[in-house]
Amino acid sequence: MHELIRNRWSARGYDPQATISEDSLIAILEAGRWAPTWGSVQPVRVIVGTRGDETFDGLVTALTRGNASWAPAAAALILVCTRVLEDDEKASTYAVFDAGLATSQMILQANAEGFNAHPMAGFEIDTVVETFSIPAEQAPIALIAVGKLAPRETLDPSIAERDDRERTRLPLSETAFAGSWGMPYRPDSPA
Repeated sequence: MHELIRNRWSARGYDPQATISEDSLIAILEAGRWAPTWGSVQPVRVIVGTRGDETFDGLVTALTRGNASWAPAAAALILVCTRVLEDDEKASTYAVFDAGLATSQMILQANAEGFNAHPMAGFEIDTVVETFSIPAEQAPIALIAVGKLAPRETLDPSIAERDDRERTRLPLSETAFAGSWGMPYRPDSPA
């Protein structure tokens, strides 16, 4: 597995003094723009704010309680939206899938740029829709905090404790199957 994937994790302990350069932020946004997309439809749109600007402040007001305790220290916040159509469930499903791909690529590019990126769903959708006049056919899907890690000793103990938790995933035998559902994939599995 590539080290960018292996080393990726969603931190909360960001340095409130760290900033992000325009070049790094553009590289992150370009990574999302170049994500795979169903039928080249490209339904994903983003709203981008850097700490201290009006857009960032508007995104901060939408954070729910848990995320409001740490995300305002990020250097940038990126709201990921995608086009959904009430009368086309298939297209809407693929649009949400495309949003996930774009989000993942932005996170990995942030890591490549020397930042940490934390995707979250803990924000008030109605607030961002109203604040940014998001059209009805656009669905806010995720918010990504991008920042530099703060020295551990400067963090609130509750944030430091959460950042210290071990990163775990289910074993491959529980997530990859061959032959039939629940039969773990192995290189020698029947095709």
